[in-house]
Amino acid sequence: MTEQKQRIVVVTGGSRGIGRAICISLAAPDTHIYFNYFSPSDPDAEAAAAAETEKLVADAGGSAVSSSVNIAEEKEVVSFFEEILDKSGRIDVLVNNAGITKDGLLVRMKEKDWDAVLNINLKGAFTCTRIAAKAMMKQRYGRIINMASVVGVTGNAGQANYSASKAGLIGLTKTAAKELAPRGITVNAIAPGFIETDMTALLSEKARNAMLDQVPLGRAGQPEDVAAVVAFLASESASYLTGQVIHVSGGMYI
Repeated sequence: MTEQKQRIVVVTGGSRGIGRAICISLAAPDTHIYFNYFSPSDPDAEAAAAAETEKLVADAGGSAVSSSVNIAEEKEVVSFFEEILDKSGRIDVLVNNAGITKDGLLVRMKEKDWDAVLNINLKGAFTCTRIAAKAMMKQRYGRIINMASVVGVTGNAGQANYSASKAGLIGLTKTAAKELAPRGITVNAIAPGFIETDMTALLSEKARNAMLDQVPLGRAGQPEDVAAVVAFLASESASYLTGQVIHVSGGMYI
């Protein structure tokens, strides 16, 4: 990496859960973080959560700015990255973390629920990667980290759309890694398992216990467990690691 005043990091879906933990883990005096949030159902609450993430990053010694951006809409993503590049001139790290679920059995799944999940989880990551990669190629340096899932490898009943999006993200990771390696850009994926987030907090006790039964370590993971791996992959210590899928799942996939 060439000498510079600040490392520029972009994190999608940074207002809560794993995304927030990632922003905090990357906070440093020489790092500036841009992250997006988006919630059409409760925009005020999401904006407040994003503001809290900004504060926590500042408390950790870094700086962050959030924007409301729908990752599924290409025009919004392009504007988001154009603003970042206009202000900072470069992008060093991209973390494609934004994701949603709309679960249902395959034969009952509505087309709109399939499209919504694929558009954010996979298409959104593709759009962000395509734009960021162009800047990184000029720099001849970059780190791209994609948030996949254990179910992208194992599959999961009731999650055809989510599993397909995460499996697709793994394929995108491996292809991008091959294409971008000659320009000094690494591309890796993380596959979390059962992590304590707002999403998993909605599970019934029965569903929660069923998930825990699949974890050899016998406990749920924390967002910080995932964020620690992101911080490693974004560091110079991971400069010879690319095209990999790292499972942070307590042994759910062995």
